[in-house]
Amino acid sequence: MAARPTWQGHLKLSLVTCPVTLYTATSSASDVRFHLINPATNNRIRMVTTDPDTGPVERSDLVKGYEVSKDEYVLFDEADFDKVKLESTRTIAIDQFVDETDIDRLYWDDPFYVVPEKGVGVEAFAVIREAMKTAGKIALGQLVLRGKERQLALEVHGKGLVAYTLRAHDEVRDADDFFDDIPAVKADADMVEIAARIIAQKEAAFDPTRFHDRYDEALREMIKAKQAGGRGVVAVPEPDDTNVIDLMAALKASLKGGASKSAPARPAAKKTAPKKKAG
Repeated sequence: MAARPTWQGHLKLSLVTCPVTLYTATSSASDVRFHLINPATNNRIRMVTTDPDTGPVERSDLVKGYEVSKDEYVLFDEADFDKVKLESTRTIAIDQFVDETDIDRLYWDDPFYVVPEKGVGVEAFAVIREAMKTAGKIALGQLVLRGKERQLALEVHGKGLVAYTLRAHDEVRDADDFFDDIPAVKADADMVEIAARIIAQKEAAFDPTRFHDRYDEALREMIKAKQAGGRGVVAVPEPDDTNVIDLMAALKASLKGGASKSAPARPAAKKTAPKKKAG
């Protein structure tokens, strides 16, 4: 089944414009999903939209309301939302280029594939794509998506583009609010050196296919066990006690254990005496 478009409109760089389609780049179709069931009847529970005065109401008859005061709402139907039109409703206008490192990773959000519509717009798309590749930077633009204008970061990805929605500044909490209370502890230099060697032992190329959702797999095991008439208990070992008393001993044991399972530990860098300042 082909993916459904999330958004259709135009991509614009100055006077160059081309029609494009956005597709969600991620999928949750394989997630284990549950329904609410009445165990007395084994029936699935249906959620019914209900008016406290008149009773059940068809969802198709409902509109959205913004509460301006207690129990007082300004009502909006779909036609009202269509009247709020910005350029970014139908056009992604690239208005700035920045270095990728300029964008704090906390701001990166959902990815979308940007695909050109077939026809004359393909050439314009290729021009924009190659210009972006030459610039070697991240393009910024805006887009009204799911009832909200979001800033986008676009980058070249193969023959297409990937657009990431960026969280707004007021959506990202200030790290200082959480990190300021962390005690200032001077780490022991020898311990840091051993920890660095442990990290070196575990260096590897990023391979997303190696990650498996073990919780999801355990749920599926339980589902199979329950289908077969069992209790559906999945045994999981308790985690080791992390209250390390002798940190140096734990680091050395980790270094030794890692060396036996992977490549030999890299030799520690030789310490050099600090250079004397010229008198």
